[in-house]
Amino acid sequence: MNHLSQKQKVTVMIALMAAMFFAAINQTLVSTAMPRIIAILGGMEYYSWVITVFMLMSTISTVLVGKLSDIYGRKPFLLGGIVIFMIGSFLTGLSTDIYQMIIFRAIQGVGAGVLMSTTVTAVGDLFAPRERAKWTGIMMAIFGFSSILGPTLGGVMIDHMAWKWLFWSFLPLGVVAFVMIWRMFPKTARVSSESIDYWGSLVLSASIVSLLLGFSWAGNKYAWGSERIIGLFAAAVVGIVILVFIERKAKSPVLPLSLFKNSIVTLSNSVGFLMNAGMMGAMIYLPFFVQGVEGLTPTQSGFVNIPMSLTMIVLSTLVGRWISKSGKYKRFALIGVAIMVISLVMMAYMNSVAMAVASMAVFGVGLGLSMSVFTLTVQNALPPSQLGVATATSTLFRNLGGTIGIAIFGSVMNSAMTRNLEKAISSGSAVDLSQASPDTAAQLTQLLDPRSLMNQPLLKDIQSKLPEQDQSLYTQMMDMLRSVLGDTLSTVFLLGAVLVAIGLVLTFFLKEIPLRSNNEQQQNQSEEEHVDKLQKSAAH
Repeated sequence: MNHLSQKQKVTVMIALMAAMFFAAINQTLVSTAMPRIIAILGGMEYYSWVITVFMLMSTISTVLVGKLSDIYGRKPFLLGGIVIFMIGSFLTGLSTDIYQMIIFRAIQGVGAGVLMSTTVTAVGDLFAPRERAKWTGIMMAIFGFSSILGPTLGGVMIDHMAWKWLFWSFLPLGVVAFVMIWRMFPKTARVSSESIDYWGSLVLSASIVSLLLGFSWAGNKYAWGSERIIGLFAAAVVGIVILVFIERKAKSPVLPLSLFKNSIVTLSNSVGFLMNAGMMGAMIYLPFFVQGVEGLTPTQSGFVNIPMSLTMIVLSTLVGRWISKSGKYKRFALIGVAIMVISLVMMAYMNSVAMAVASMAVFGVGLGLSMSVFTLTVQNALPPSQLGVATATSTLFRNLGGTIGIAIFGSVMNSAMTRNLEKAISSGSAVDLSQASPDTAAQLTQLLDPRSLMNQPLLKDIQSKLPEQDQSLYTQMMDMLRSVLGDTLSTVFLLGAVLVAIGLVLTFFLKEIPLRSNNEQQQNQSEEEHVDKLQKSAAH
């Protein structure tokens, strides 16, 4: 797209930003409301699956669309992603049970993966890495803005209207984004010499599914050492081995093995994997602390996320400009990842809403400084002809990190919660229901799961039915459950801090090469020649 004038590029960027905002607002809108929605539908034990299936399908569609968009151009995938996401959102709002929601969230995930990956890649088509940093910062700011508006608005909506409107209210924006992309985004000719790697795509998808199902079910639905879990992991390993043989011989591999010979790509993707794993632990389970332990409503919980979003917007915009001006990026990555570690440690020891707000603000600073850097390093380390597959691979590892992170955190949370609850009961801090009436005992027994703290309508209903003399038992039950849930979440957040800390160590080994100022540069060179020239220029 280098033939476009700067004015035309800005016009296309407006359309891309509309598409990005549409995808982002629909994801952030349900973040604080999802625990309440699952509590209404029933099946809280499948809570992590509603998130996991979205990430699973998003991951698969992301990696597949990367190579395909290099062949067919970005426009058809941008339009297709919007349509699929809209269909998934509409169907999700029609869910009558947890199983339907999981299926429809999978459709949503396909659309989200296509749309988000192609949007980021299209920015790379428009601008060279040096200038791209500025626009990437702006795109991150848009995501940050949706992170302010979404959770807060989602909390208000779930408190005052039917939950289905969380999935339906922004569908008209999808139509607007579709029309803008249709009219403003230029068509690109198909690369006729490229073929589609069908077998590689099939084996890669099967391997990802096996791997993520194994992590999602292990320690939750099945024991880690069960035959089913071992079988899934074994299938994933066999699939990866087969994939390597296929990709070696493929004319146009969906996942070129040469990418992993590049240390910058490998390290950047590894850090992105670990960052997203830790980040999802914070984003998914912070509402459990705010709503469960502290007893805030989803609306109030949404306000807790605002400081994080504000700091992320400001820092991502500024960092994009700083990187464009200096061409340097490693310092921002190091500082940002280190700050994320600090924020997760803060979350592990938070004991008040004020502490939650402070930790989220610090978390936003870390995200703003580092989040966009690692995609930029991957794009800059490879020739422009591999832009789509490079961006898709980067997004693949981030999504894998997020999905596996959610699964591991879910497993750790379930086991820690069981252990902490048994400890509370055995230590004598549990509520003695032997002196209560049969009706009161039956009502309070329903609450012997700390996750019931997320279902505030149920809590109010049970409390209203208890006689005055048994209200103290209800208070004791709530105190015990909040203590158990708080201790459990501390374990989850500390695990997140450890994962991100490993990412910080890897970031120290990341080579910094100059950001290109021209997208035509090195167009026909191989990856090794391209990186070698950049490294030589950095030495001088």
